Amino acid sequence: MKASELFFPTLREDPAEAETVSHRLLFRAGMVRKTAAGIYTYLPLGFRVIKKIMNIVREEMDRAGGQEVGLPIIQPRELWAQSGRWEVYGDEMFRLKDRHQRDFCLGPTHEEVITDVVNHEVHSYRDLPLLLYQIQNKYRDEIRPRFGLLRGREFIMKDLYSFDVDEAGLEVSYQKMYDAYCRVFERLGLQYRVVEADSGAIGGNVSHEFIVLAPTGESVIVFCDACEYAANIEKAECIPHMSAAENELPLTKVSTPGQKTIQDISVFLNIPDTRQVKTMVYVADGVPVAVLVRGDREVNEIKVKNYLNANFIELAPEELVREVMGAGFGSLGPVGMNMKVYADLEVQSMNNFVCGANEDDYHYINVNPGRDFQPEAFCDLRNAEEGDICPVCREGKLKATRGIETGHIFKLGTKYSGKMGATFLDENGKERLMVMGCYGIGISRTMAAAVEQNHDENGIIWPLAIAPYQIIIVPVNSKDGQQMEIGMKLYHELVKQGYEVIIDDRDQRAGVKFKDADLIGVPVRITIGPKLLKAGQVEIKKRWENEVKGVPIEHVSTEVRSILRED
Repeated sequence: MKASELFFPTLREDPAEAETVSHRLLFRAGMVRKTAAGIYTYLPLGFRVIKKIMNIVREEMDRAGGQEVGLPIIQPRELWAQSGRWEVYGDEMFRLKDRHQRDFCLGPTHEEVITDVVNHEVHSYRDLPLLLYQIQNKYRDEIRPRFGLLRGREFIMKDLYSFDVDEAGLEVSYQKMYDAYCRVFERLGLQYRVVEADSGAIGGNVSHEFIVLAPTGESVIVFCDACEYAANIEKAECIPHMSAAENELPLTKVSTPGQKTIQDISVFLNIPDTRQVKTMVYVADGVPVAVLVRGDREVNEIKVKNYLNANFIELAPEELVREVMGAGFGSLGPVGMNMKVYADLEVQSMNNFVCGANEDDYHYINVNPGRDFQPEAFCDLRNAEEGDICPVCREGKLKATRGIETGHIFKLGTKYSGKMGATFLDENGKERLMVMGCYGIGISRTMAAAVEQNHDENGIIWPLAIAPYQIIIVPVNSKDGQQMEIGMKLYHELVKQGYEVIIDDRDQRAGVKFKDADLIGVPVRITIGPKLLKAGQVEIKKRWENEVKGVPIEHVSTEVRSILRED
């Protein structure tokens, strides 16, 4: 491709709204453009990357026994009503009516549609197992779309669904997908970790996330420094730190004027955060509940939601808290609280701690569980932190890092088949429910994650497998006939050998061409200049290295082959 004919409108300045590295660089490199909030157009270079990711994913799904299908984006309400998710899914679902006022949605996911299809077409155990997948756009009306492709309202996703006769069959299908996903991310050339995860709105009791490691990632994961355990903080089990036993002291109310935060109270009463209990109030399916954690810990809302088996949970507004408790946040505590209280496991062993007195500007000191309050339950309700004891080996310590969730696999069991009546006849003629799994990879999100992980101050550094082009040839002066003659000769030679090549024939300064080549992240740059030609050489530079190398023109093909075969 000649650069003069290639549509890649690069920018020298960062877009004002860009919040992340990938958002900034994909815009500047002329790969995406914003159409509306959370909705993007893929320009030619960006779409080449997308297609390469799709091809790798498709090859590994096929290799694992998957069969590709095409499912509708527009889905009828009736299917979602069968699964019970029409109301539960919430405001993230794009809903619409046709001219007959029938309800539909734009598919945020496809469990209902695929279950309905298989239910109508599969009747015998002989037809199972099945692995069916698609690659298409998904739609979720995010309350705050941000970070470019990392959190959009329209995005490209691969989703595969497995159907088996029993749990043993599901285990086989799940392992196939687990292995296939590992191959996908290895072929993409990305550093990743597989972690235990919460299943969220999709459901099921076992799931794993595939996290592309990047310091800018939204996901926080923890992993053991002594064993293979890894989980995101939503899922990671916390081993409580047990406080030393103390003699109980008298419960006492003290004045704490203007002291609202844990840090305020630490200074005012000269006590550490670990001697305090933080009280948070949530609304779970319309009912206010209180959650207690040690003062230096953070409540894990996913764990709270799962423990309560709630469909929806949110932090209670201040006005509701005042209406129920007569005090605001910063002055709340479990003593005399007139709502259900749930306490983290660490609170159970704490003695003589400090918490709010449910009266503005007052706190209790010397609070003790059992004597002064009794929660509904003590359970794991906090986020895991770096330095925690590993919940598996109990010997190692947890370390934390950040990353981007790009893949998620779930054991669904009979959650959907049970509600939608998806059955088959076993070898004895008995009707049984199909056992399901689902497996997703965010295609567009993976492209953004690759940029978050692979870049420098000059632009993108694409992994070799997904670079939009492999080689860019840069004649320093495109008006110089000899430079262009050698450039075109190398271009045709390399294209004939199967490489994807750009020749920058634009009438631009060499510095502009070099900056664009670095910005769009082409792995190999071949520079042709007058001094080099006098020596019968060109200059070859790898995008991920600063070093340049003079190579005889007749050896260019051999050098390029060596570079592009590197692991």
